[in-house]
Amino acid sequence: MHILNFSAAYTIYTAPAMLDKHRQPRKQQAMSSPAARSITCSSKVPEFLVGNIGQPMPAVGLGTASHPFVAEDVRTAVLTALELGYRHIDTAALYASERVVGEAMAEAVQRGVVVSREELFVTSKVWCTQCHPELVLPSLKESLMNLQMEYVDLYLIHWPMAVKPSKPHFPMKREDIVPMDLSGVWQAMEECHRLGLAKIIGVSNFTTKKLLELLAIAKIPPAVNQVELNPTWQQKKLIEFCIDKGIHVAAYSPLGGQRISKMNPVRQSDILEEIGKARGKSVAQQKEEKRGV
Repeated sequence: MHILNFSAAYTIYTAPAMLDKHRQPRKQQAMSSPAARSITCSSKVPEFLVGNIGQPMPAVGLGTASHPFVAEDVRTAVLTALELGYRHIDTAALYASERVVGEAMAEAVQRGVVVSREELFVTSKVWCTQCHPELVLPSLKESLMNLQMEYVDLYLIHWPMAVKPSKPHFPMKREDIVPMDLSGVWQAMEECHRLGLAKIIGVSNFTTKKLLELLAIAKIPPAVNQVELNPTWQQKKLIEFCIDKGIHVAAYSPLGGQRISKMNPVRQSDILEEIGKARGKSVAQQKEEKRGV
């Protein structure tokens, strides 16, 4: 498999939003298959309460960015994750995985792996080529059509930048970058929320400076800022800022970001490996246990 972001802890959620330790996992009804019954008993992924409405969000999710994109690999990964008890799946317009994610989730419901759509938490994102006030809502509607869903639980601005309108693609040409109308784009994001198409809205890859710009004009403040976060890229200043402003920090690539070199600074860390050996754990297992998963 050529999966880049199918980390077992692709989106570990950190402070400041309250982790409801006493909250039981979403109620699951009895399911027909032995595998499903096993999941009902073992699925104990904690949830955080996020945003002004206190939306429950599973603390661990599966990311579906891959290169090269292989639909069957994505489908298998999503179905396997759901069978193991995952309930949060992260996708984006750029990933080209929304349709496969939707199909896999529909199959999981049909097979009784999950009871219904309401048991799932789905995150998607608007790409830079659609970061224009008039394109945000149409982009979300297209994502929902691909996902075969009436709403997403969390909708994010993927990057704080705009590119000339076109189909989502990466990399982008420098000459195609245009000034971003942050106020207009965020108003469109707020409209997505008001229409019930996105239960909560947020951002991704925003710096403290960009967050300050956004907070100055937002009627609905961003509930989440999803950024790369791991032991070698801790972003302490950004986390402190978000705690102060009540913005939940979501970590992607918690087991090490995507690098040009083959060296992974987290999984190949001598210090982390030494600590893991002393505890009889792998580096990845240590990170999940430390987060309380």
